[in-house]
Amino acid sequence: MQVEALLKELNFRTARSSGPGGQHVNKVATKVEVLFNVFESEALTEKEKELLKERLSHRISEKGLLIVKDESTRSQHKNKTLAIDKLIALFRENLKVKTPRKKTKVPKNVIEKRLKAKKDKALKKQNRKPPKLD
Repeated sequence: MQVEALLKELNFRTARSSGPGGQHVNKVATKVEVLFNVFESEALTEKEKELLKERLSHRISEKGLLIVKDESTRSQHKNKTLAIDKLIALFRENLKVKTPRKKTKVPKNVIEKRLKAKKDKALKKQNRKPPKLD
């Protein structure tokens, strides 16, 4: 993933943000949406595009647009930087190659220790009962 080339392919949309802020919120468009077309990107390799398509299928539209929004601050510039950071973090997280888990065997002494603890606990509970009168 080439971050510099990726940044050149981003498109931005702004809108009025919700939440507190009084009159300011009603006048200024501080909410930022970053639009990125995954399928037509030249910054990503074909393998990376396939990985993102598979892992982010719930966030990518039919046209291939990935939209990341931010409206956490009252500044459009800060929201823009935060949205870009979110997008890059999302890509980095989903482009990691996951190593397969190696199955391990439970050691014998762990199994024996567990069974001994079970027997001890059962014996302790058995000793709490009143003796049977035959």
